Amino acid sequence: MPAPLIDQIAVDHVFHDCLYQPEEVSVDKKSPEDAVIVQGVMHTFGFHPQRLESHRAEVKGWLDDLPVKFRASSGGGWSFLNLCEDRNGTQWTGLHLACEQLITMAIGLGLGEYPLPRELWDVAPGGMPYFTYLDKEPV
Repeated sequence: MPAPLIDQIAVDHVFHDCLYQPEEVSVDKKSPEDAVIVQGVMHTFGFHPQRLESHRAEVKGWLDDLPVKFRASSGGGWSFLNLCEDRNGTQWTGLHLACEQLITMAIGLGLGEYPLPRELWDVAPGGMPYFTYLDKEPV
């Protein structure tokens, strides 16, 4: 089986770099005013805007490695349940958290979205949202 195109450890490393560090958060634990707040599937995250932006190319590269059905230009979006595989059909992670990390960074950068509102997620397969990679060019 070929090696996955997306490195789960790299996704996790970049994700944690994009979060505010403990010393950057006030004592009352409120989100900084400039935080990029993104609601994931199970968690809500506050990203540091400059550090998130500094990883745009990496996040875009990982999105490019997802199956084409996730692309707005090709499939229009696909179930969160399929995010664990790359475009070659190789599983890059067995953790839903890793998938959530990738899509929340994408949403925070304006590179992705949930095409359906949260209230309609229950009607999707497995009750999971669809995710769309807002690519600019057709495959």
